[in-house]
Amino acid sequence: MSVAPAPASKSELAYDWLHEQIVAGDLAPGARLVLSQVAEKLDVSVVPVREAVRRLEAEGLVTFEKNVGATVAGIDPTEYLYTMQTLSLVEGAATALSAPSVTAEDLAAAREVNSRMREFLAQDPLHFDAVAFTALNRDFHSVLFEHCPNPHILDLVHRGWNRLKTLRGSTFSYVPERAAESVEEHEELLKLIENHAPTAEIELAARRHRSATLTAYLARTGENPGFPTL
Repeated sequence: MSVAPAPASKSELAYDWLHEQIVAGDLAPGARLVLSQVAEKLDVSVVPVREAVRRLEAEGLVTFEKNVGATVAGIDPTEYLYTMQTLSLVEGAATALSAPSVTAEDLAAAREVNSRMREFLAQDPLHFDAVAFTALNRDFHSVLFEHCPNPHILDLVHRGWNRLKTLRGSTFSYVPERAAESVEEHEELLKLIENHAPTAEIELAARRHRSATLTAYLARTGENPGFPTL
């Protein structure tokens, strides 16, 4: 006899809703979270919303400011830098190690995803659904790194992508002009793999591709965490 799972608590429901709104970018950095308004929207009392906000604060997604209250946190430039630097290294290695196992079908699948990314930019390359674009971006790269034979490196890649999602739904919402460059770099990366380029060349191309997004973000926001990019 199967046991039905326990229903989620009101605090859990409030947390899930707020977390989704923040990560997806629907609640932008600096947006004020009025607990009573959130409670009314979710048809719950203020108490579970307050518990959810405290949990989000512990995760770094919400901050409390004197005389302001709870607001959506912006990207921590130092944490973002560390995450992107690490992902550049491990994803570059995973992509290079995967390359010998990437099939013609894999390359075709990756090109199809890249084509869909181009379609997002066709009408207006500076105003598009950055969160959906980022989801496609992950799909593209997954085709290239999931064949990595080293499970420890692959685990670090997954952790890096998940950490980026926690930091914010999409870097492309900050640097939309980087999206078109990224799509073109994808095709260059595919050609290297298709032409059986040396492993070191593929790894360097993948690393530079990731680092270019970090450089664009730091340049646009004027953030200077005090550490050099790769």
